[in-house]
Amino acid sequence: MSNLTIAVDEKIVRQARVRAINEGTSVSARIREFLADYAQGKDRQQIAGQAFIAAARRSKANSENAQWSRDDAHDRPYPTIAPAITPAGTSSPSSSA
Repeated sequence: MSNLTIAVDEKIVRQARVRAINEGTSVSARIREFLADYAQGKDRQQIAGQAFIAAARRSKANSENAQWSRDDAHDRPYPTIAPAITPAGTSSPSSSA
């Protein structure tokens, strides 16, 4: 394994160490992962997609086989923000007074 020396702002290094500790890893391990992905030509979108899939597999969330109809899936419990549109030549409810 090769050693690599880089210059990084001290504040960034401190923040990275704290984050790595919270994630149960090290800054060196994260940089190794980044360089491996970079060398293989992976872009941020691929990496984010892989991270999402990994998180979904680790998730304990479960819909308990719930099934929704199309209407249920698109039901909006909040009121419509846009005013109602009335056809041309008709009066709106507020102008009929």
